Amino acid sequence: MSKTYDISSIISNVSEQDRRELQRLADYSNLKSLPEIWSLVAKRCGDTVVLRDPHAKPEVVITYTQLFQKIQQFAAGLQAFGVKPTERVSLISDNSPRWFIADQGIMTAGAVDAVRSSKTEREELVFILENSGSKALVVEDLKTFNKLRSRLQDLPIELVILLSDELSSTDETLKIVNFTQLLEIGANHSLTPVKQTYDSLATLMYTSGTTGKPKGVMLTHGNLMHQVLVFGTVLQPQPGDIVLSILPTWHVYERSCEYFLLSQGCTQIYTNLRSIKQDLKEFKPNYVVCVPRLLESIYEGVQKQFREQSANKQRLINYFLGVSEKYIKARRIAQELSLENINPSMVERLAASIQASALFPLHAVGERLVYAKIREATGGKIKQMISGGGALPKHIDDFFEIIGVEILQGYGLTETSPVTHVRRPKHNLRGSSGLPIAGTEFKIVEPETRKTLPVGERGLVLLRGPQIMQGYYQNPEATAKAIDTNGWFNSGDLGWVTPQNDLVLTGRAKDTIVLTNGENIEPQPIEDACLRSPYIDQIMLVGQDQRNLGALIVPNLEALQKWTEAKNLHLRLPNEAAQQISTEDSQGKTEVSLESKMIQDLFRQELIRFVQNRPGYRPDDRIGPFKFILEPFSMENGLMTQTLKIRRHVVMERYCDIINQMFA
Repeated sequence: MSKTYDISSIISNVSEQDRRELQRLADYSNLKSLPEIWSLVAKRCGDTVVLRDPHAKPEVVITYTQLFQKIQQFAAGLQAFGVKPTERVSLISDNSPRWFIADQGIMTAGAVDAVRSSKTEREELVFILENSGSKALVVEDLKTFNKLRSRLQDLPIELVILLSDELSSTDETLKIVNFTQLLEIGANHSLTPVKQTYDSLATLMYTSGTTGKPKGVMLTHGNLMHQVLVFGTVLQPQPGDIVLSILPTWHVYERSCEYFLLSQGCTQIYTNLRSIKQDLKEFKPNYVVCVPRLLESIYEGVQKQFREQSANKQRLINYFLGVSEKYIKARRIAQELSLENINPSMVERLAASIQASALFPLHAVGERLVYAKIREATGGKIKQMISGGGALPKHIDDFFEIIGVEILQGYGLTETSPVTHVRRPKHNLRGSSGLPIAGTEFKIVEPETRKTLPVGERGLVLLRGPQIMQGYYQNPEATAKAIDTNGWFNSGDLGWVTPQNDLVLTGRAKDTIVLTNGENIEPQPIEDACLRSPYIDQIMLVGQDQRNLGALIVPNLEALQKWTEAKNLHLRLPNEAAQQISTEDSQGKTEVSLESKMIQDLFRQELIRFVQNRPGYRPDDRIGPFKFILEPFSMENGLMTQTLKIRRHVVMERYCDIINQMFA
């Protein structure tokens, strides 16, 4: 279990520069729970718009004064219906102003919310309701409620709240109210203040487990308050700054960023994939919290516009981009912010500085002719874009630096609330995940022995600090595996540390695959489904920091040979592989190889059939590219453990060239 931290003392021990930047958070340093923030920020920024959803019908616009009032009313309404402190309330909905009101209303009432998307598959939601022991259920709308309704009779749910204003038919066993009705009840009921501490449980956030069953990550008010209180060392937003929100708020990354930015008096605009290009131009945000896939989408849109230009213009644009790439790389070395040259000599820095000075005039011309116009597509007022949920591709990082849009890449997990590291405006080491935030300890250890490794050596990343979860809800065994007796959390990630203490991630030691859209994919259940195919002997999913999943497949050659024989074909294999199966007379038969379209189509159909028929299938589970591996994974070749589990990081290292080609 994670140990207790005094967050106030952590703040007092930060650097002098960080302490100055945290002065505006001084009013919050003595608070013990997240909901206490909203009365203070309402006093400072009462008439400032806090939440605006231009795509709702009608449009939603809420000030800080109104937000605080609605949170209080929601909490009082819950108490009027008998919701007690520490009881769990499931919040099944997607990001919206009413989600935020419900989330903070639940916490204000002293309860604990268990959050998930309304689009989540029903069986997973039922598991969350059951595992959390929720007494009340808050759902996005009537459609979501009806999806769950038939399964509620066996659960201790007594109260259902619709975040819409729809009306539901009466139910003999349930109390059902909509959002407006609950606020009206709360307005006529006195709110009983609930005393909470840093150690009080605030929320359960369900994440994938190794068995495929979600695990409830227990985050306390102290975990969340730590994020709010120390993120001011990274960003210094001003009241009224515009934040564009596109990520799901039941992901801890978006959630914690919202808490911090709104605690600073920012105005949050809700957008979606369909509207984001227009919203960037219209609302001109100062901050965007995003995942790498969103940045890739912006980059691809710009490249598409480039390709539509005349040949002469394309050559000119590519010329400026080439010059500017050389310029930023020289500038990085001069500023000692180059991952390729992590510790340059004075001579190298001087040479790089001279090169950067020589290239700057051409870069400045590119700025006037090209880059300024690209920034207009983002609104032109972005101070920083904060990226997390996956590694940022190098070419994307380079492109945004060239056009003058600063990307601050961060790192963390649901279990760490989530931010443990983030790049800083004054120390933005591209390619890294940045420096640890205040109060965070980390070390790189050898995965097997847990021996601490020196600077520059790759190993397993362990984390410790006030943002580490209490544990997994009702799962002490999983908690003990994740957090050792000294409070060190096993991130499951591999990486190394620079001499300046930046964390550089290189892959994952544990199984979970994170795509560029921020989705966490647990490979084992998908792999198990694929193994039902008679033609697949072994399979390992890959795709960390890619758009979709890929697979390394060890085919069942005997089954495949029978399939080809039935079609009067001859399966042509390399000599070593051919010795594994009996050879048939190939005379008069058409030869096919593993790379032939016919064989590729067979495996594509098998992957589609077994993955999509799997219970709980999601579109992100779809397997894109795949490659065949003819040497089976085994203990003998070091690709399996003694318990016959695939050693994923070893396989990825051995076949890294094939995997890179797969996604090229």
